[in-house]
Amino acid sequence: MSAQPTRFLTGITPSGTPHLGNYAGMMRPAIAATRTAGCENFYFLADYHALIKTQDPARIHRCTLEIAASWLACGLDPEKVTFYRQSDIPEITELTWFLTCVTGKGLLNRAHAYKAAQDKNHEAGRDLDDGVNAGLFMYPVLMAADILVYNADLVPVGQDQTQHLEIARTIANRFNGIYGDTFTLPAGYVPKAGAKIMSLAEPTKKMSKSDTNANAFVLMTDDKDTIVRKFKRAVTDSDGCVRAAGDKPGVTNLMSIYSVFTGRDYAAIEKEFAGRGYGEFKLA
Repeated sequence: MSAQPTRFLTGITPSGTPHLGNYAGMMRPAIAATRTAGCENFYFLADYHALIKTQDPARIHRCTLEIAASWLACGLDPEKVTFYRQSDIPEITELTWFLTCVTGKGLLNRAHAYKAAQDKNHEAGRDLDDGVNAGLFMYPVLMAADILVYNADLVPVGQDQTQHLEIARTIANRFNGIYGDTFTLPAGYVPKAGAKIMSLAEPTKKMSKSDTNANAFVLMTDDKDTIVRKFKRAVTDSDGCVRAAGDKPGVTNLMSIYSVFTGRDYAAIEKEFAGRGYGEFKLA
């Protein structure tokens, strides 16, 4: 990060109750980033983004409140960050229209999410745009407006969001070229990696709350008894030895989770549970 004051922006889509993987992989490191000296932090609840997948206003409202409560409970300090709901800032949608008018359709045609939806239809033998709403097509412009309206310097990006940031930069360059130097060109910021938490039932897959097996994920609202039951049922192996290895995905995943909450590395965990069975380790 730059030594100069920096404006850092993060969007959070209200897509349901966050799970353990969301906490370890994204929420925990994002909250830690708010402690960076000399950095302005903007965290917003992207309820407009959620409209792409659902048009149920009651569900979006409920999920938005639930996500906000989860972030605050995990330590996001509203005294240190600007924490807001996307739909409360009308300038974002106003700016979206201005940016739309300088954005080439060809640029949006190449957006990953839109292309993925078309590819899925192609594989199913349907019309390429069957069931694809215009919101999905225009999503990169709304994301650009989210970033540019605050002249954000840094935006945390994962592999799946890199293209969206590049599109935002392209749109900003185009606008600046027509109307003069208006927007800061945002840079991507790769936060310190959080733990990658896998499914408790299929440890070669990422943990997901959409999994049909409720024992595969741990929701942040699960009570203690439910959490204990899910960990007792977590897939391990027949080796009986607590150690991290490529051929031990279940045990390695549990060690990763244990590491997140204890701060101990794999070597320390292996030492702690040497000669002890998986039953003790799962309860720990």
